[in-house]
Amino acid sequence: MIKELVIISGKGGTGKTSVTASLAVLADRPVICDCDVDAADLHLVLEPEILQEHEFRSGHEAFIRQNDCTGCGICADLCRFGAIRMEKKEDSDTLFVIDPVSCEGCGVCVHFCPEKTIDFPESLCGKWFVSKTRLGPMVHARLGVAAENSGKLVSTVRQEARRLAETGGHDRVIIDGPPGIGCPVIASVTGAAQILVVTEPTVSGEHDLERVLGLARHFQIPAAVCVNKWDINPDMTGRIEAKARSAGASIAGRIRYDPAVTRAQVLQKTVVETDAASASDILDVWKNLSHSEGMIRKT
Repeated sequence: MIKELVIISGKGGTGKTSVTASLAVLADRPVICDCDVDAADLHLVLEPEILQEHEFRSGHEAFIRQNDCTGCGICADLCRFGAIRMEKKEDSDTLFVIDPVSCEGCGVCVHFCPEKTIDFPESLCGKWFVSKTRLGPMVHARLGVAAENSGKLVSTVRQEARRLAETGGHDRVIIDGPPGIGCPVIASVTGAAQILVVTEPTVSGEHDLERVLGLARHFQIPAAVCVNKWDINPDMTGRIEAKARSAGASIAGRIRYDPAVTRAQVLQKTVVETDAASASDILDVWKNLSHSEGMIRKT
């Protein structure tokens, strides 16, 4: 049975990706999946060698054929997203242009254009990759600038990671999820075996943790909480752990503040691949997460 562990956070900047990379080392050659497609950075530590590259197309984007447009302006009047602007040609004729960043792909302009001069091709939103790393196979993606449908791209990446696990005999998928509680997060956690929420001992960390644990409860996924840099505010750490328990989550452990994490990243390593003090904290987190499953790497 393939088990998917998804590491998420209520907010950005909690150290989620650093923890994910370290757990990938301890999991002993899992399939690694970076679902933080809006701001992917797991590759900075794992140095993936790309084996496959695929286009991700989703939704549609309107485009006016200028040579056929009569300049009636009906499209601009109907667009509720302000995506169509009027310009002037050198010969003083009216020209309408669609801003691809503002276009929501609703298709209203396409439907009501009297001259049928607006094309509506499928939109290229980004790319996704299958790579190999020193820790095992990795599936990751890059969403295009201002592109949407990141939740669908997350689902695509997860499906490919699970397929690789099934065909390659891997029993574990480690997923670096996006921060927050939106559509990409939902796509990351749905159907997962377990969630690890990485938070920090701050007011915003406490607040956003409550929201993401509510998401876990809604989807009935077992959740564990890890407080990163706990020693910068021990009182807040205790309060966060108490709230996590009351919300039905378990406590996976605490990770101390350690400048060695940054030094490891500069070397493109995970902290558990060094002799840093915080490496033992992350090992304890992994043990608490996986001891009952017998997933701990034998050393």
